[in-house]
Amino acid sequence: MSWDEDEIHRWLARAKRPSTFVGSTGHDAAVVARPRGPLVTCLDQCIEGVHVAVDETPAAYGRKAANRALSDLAATAATPRGLMLGLSAPPVKTTRWMHAVIEAVRRAAQAVGADLWGGDLAAANGPARISVTALGELERKGKPVGRDRARAGQVVVCTGAVGGARAGRHLRFVPRVDAGKRLAAAGCTAMMDVSDGLAWDLYRLARAAGVRVELDEVPVHSDARRAARTGDHTAVWHALHDGEDHELVATLSAAAAHRALDAAARRGEHWVIIGRVRAGSGLHLMGSAAEGRPRRWTPAEGGYRHGG
Repeated sequence: MSWDEDEIHRWLARAKRPSTFVGSTGHDAAVVARPRGPLVTCLDQCIEGVHVAVDETPAAYGRKAANRALSDLAATAATPRGLMLGLSAPPVKTTRWMHAVIEAVRRAAQAVGADLWGGDLAAANGPARISVTALGELERKGKPVGRDRARAGQVVVCTGAVGGARAGRHLRFVPRVDAGKRLAAAGCTAMMDVSDGLAWDLYRLARAAGVRVELDEVPVHSDARRAARTGDHTAVWHALHDGEDHELVATLSAAAAHRALDAAARRGEHWVIIGRVRAGSGLHLMGSAAEGRPRRWTPAEGGYRHGG
């Protein structure tokens, strides 16, 4: 039986009222309390058959869609406040399937102290599509981090191991909201989440900032090693190019980075200094990242690009 928009609206009306609301619930537009700091917003899409398998569970689909947007907020050191959900699904989907997607988005928001504020539903043939707008605020004063603010003399920190995420980790990742705030507090100037491959994302960071990034060490995830055992590429290649890890990379002074790594270790987190920023341009693979052939990395080597 096809999903029913009116039933979903009535189901949503029974949900607990978000604490940030100052207007009515069930209205077409949410009226929320004004944030105290600068507003941060981003939008991300998740398309069935592109970002998730067609037969994936609706809960996994909704969770990933929400967490992709929240990961972008994390890379700005913002505190998440609310999500807006646009959900288009073919009539063959059931109301139960729609409930599960929406509830997964709500739970992902609540896991980081935010809530689902509202959105829009549409029936359309073709793959299901989820569009999530995440809104947050900057609680710290000072200039916000941005990928164009890497400076020569800094080092590059990564918050975790990468590669092989498509084995299932791409559906279960946790947006590094707290890590983003801690890196900003430690003095990082540039930051982004690793979504399209470590090499491709560092290349874009170097391009935006007009600097040379030298990558010495790649924190290789065990999933990347497993992928290497069954495919044509090395574990390091997978760590450089697979993407969908959603760890953070950040640039900051060496002294600040070592203090941040020590603090992370005391929390049981394994942050790694993976390279350095110098004057120049592009991404350059050195040390173990180069696998014996130091070179300037080019986008032709890998990474994910829509339409590429």
